[in-house]
Amino acid sequence: MGRFDKVYQRSMEDPDGFWAEAAEDIAWYKKWDKVLDDSNPPFYKWFPGAECNTCYNAVDRHVEDGRGEQAAIIYDSPITGTGRTITYAELQDETARFAGVLSGLGVAKGDRVIIYMPMVPETAVAMLACARIGAIHSVVFGGFAPTELATRITDSKPKAIVTASCGIEPSRIIEYGPIVKEAMEISSHDVDNVVMLQREQCRSDLTGPKIHDWTDAMVSAIPADCVPVKATDPLYILYTSGTTGAPKGVVRDNGGHMVALKWSMKNIYDVDPGEVYWAASDVGWVVGHSYIVYAPLLHGCTTVLFEGKPVGTPDAGVFWRVISDHKVCTMFTAPTAFRAIKREDPAAKLLKQYDLSNFRTLFLAGERTDPDTLHWAENNLKVPVIDHWWQTETGWSIGANCIGIEKLPVKPGSPTRAVPGYDVQILEPDGSEAPCGQMGAICVKMPLPPSGLPTLWNADQRYISSYMADFPGYYMTGDAGYMDEDGYIFVMARTDDIINVAGHRLSTGAIEEVLAEHPDVAECAVIGVADQLKGQLPLGFLVLNVGVDQEAGDIVGDSVRLVRVKIGAVAAFRTAVVVDRLPKTRSGKILRGTMSCIADGTDYKAPATIEEPAVLDEIGVALRTVGYAQE
Repeated sequence: MGRFDKVYQRSMEDPDGFWAEAAEDIAWYKKWDKVLDDSNPPFYKWFPGAECNTCYNAVDRHVEDGRGEQAAIIYDSPITGTGRTITYAELQDETARFAGVLSGLGVAKGDRVIIYMPMVPETAVAMLACARIGAIHSVVFGGFAPTELATRITDSKPKAIVTASCGIEPSRIIEYGPIVKEAMEISSHDVDNVVMLQREQCRSDLTGPKIHDWTDAMVSAIPADCVPVKATDPLYILYTSGTTGAPKGVVRDNGGHMVALKWSMKNIYDVDPGEVYWAASDVGWVVGHSYIVYAPLLHGCTTVLFEGKPVGTPDAGVFWRVISDHKVCTMFTAPTAFRAIKREDPAAKLLKQYDLSNFRTLFLAGERTDPDTLHWAENNLKVPVIDHWWQTETGWSIGANCIGIEKLPVKPGSPTRAVPGYDVQILEPDGSEAPCGQMGAICVKMPLPPSGLPTLWNADQRYISSYMADFPGYYMTGDAGYMDEDGYIFVMARTDDIINVAGHRLSTGAIEEVLAEHPDVAECAVIGVADQLKGQLPLGFLVLNVGVDQEAGDIVGDSVRLVRVKIGAVAAFRTAVVVDRLPKTRSGKILRGTMSCIADGTDYKAPATIEEPAVLDEIGVALRTVGYAQE
């Protein structure tokens, strides 16, 4: 039995002992009465009776331990041409001051604060300041429309909103002031105060007795100390992106969250305190919460906060520049970012300009990592490329190659095995376990390990109906896939992306995997479209590499033949179209369901999270060339 097997087995057989040991790495004001309270399933509680403070563990503790002069946050903004390094001592001062600002505005333990901010250091400061005084933050991705922000104001009922004058995209400036103003007007909840960070690229003229200038408020603020909170008290609410239905307020606790994230930094990512860790995401998403702000700081690392894009700020070499400039050892980003780089610079010529000698590992998550992207990254970076899989609801990995325990062989297309603490099972519709290698619903036997959501904000019944209705006693991930004879998990599609072709269940991921093998294809997506004879048929979208010489029709023909060879006639894959780009959420997820609606001519609502709404019209035009999306 290898080291990983032993660690995993212990997490299954003695979860209380396993997580109690991990919890020793966290500073507690008061230890727990018991490790897990399982008296009221499915509402499990980790470390009940314990008292702690997340900000103390992420900031103050490191200053006390002699890391005050170490860089805590490196802010790198190619989009504005600015940067800044903040030490742990400086972060402690700024956080304590802003906690004082919030306290001075009447924000206290248990109150909610909405943070509607761009990728600037003040966003992390605001999050940590809330944690410092026991307030519950809810970060809303900057750029959400007023209606989406209003929905979150109405649901969380914040005492205050922290915002900035603008967010900056490569092609435009998004003014936040008018969005916040409209959202407050249409929300059914009255917000007491707004703190506004003015950015020089666009200043806000939002004024009034409720509006407070960040800089002015910081000058007069009395620094606030860390407030003990219960381990089971909420740290934050993060609303799911809401691609379908109303957004759900995922609740994260303080104690279990710290224990899991601290454990993950060494055991999954193999990073040590003092090293530079970079999650290229946004603080508006769960990756930003977990691995830009909390986990690296809890572990005493230096975290990179990047305000830019993988391409266009200024080119497809910006990731390599950041890694080189800041001596990044480990990076975590979405596969879609690497597909964008690969499309712009397929031969990775820009990579040769930079020194990546400190770089050890690339982690990918957020969308399924297709083998082609994995191999491209491996071949060019010459470091391990690790796919891992997790969700907003869990806050950290469900499946991963835990390289800090034992690096297991990489199987392209798989995020490797279930992480210690997660009892992952593949279930048939009747709740029985699916045979090895057979598709089914990927579920986790309850209870979830520490950091997993204890419930939804003010919606206990929705928590049960959303995640446990079909398989009582299990958390439904909403993903479909299979497990092989070695226990490797293969996440092939969202359960609603499984298509049924004449009674055969096919995953979009399996077909996409084949399409991605074509040397001229940078990115692809497969959807199911309605068919009178077979029920559904697969239809492919191909985004080509920049500078491709081959005719689009020939590439489509090659792709169709490739699927027939690799998967067989059962896939009934006969149609694909070439498009310039795919519709995605701002976190990089491809909107397959929306594309299916367009193809079938059914009504749909453009998700609030969509990055470029105009792409949907382009998809409609492309579909009409092959007989779909008829008006």
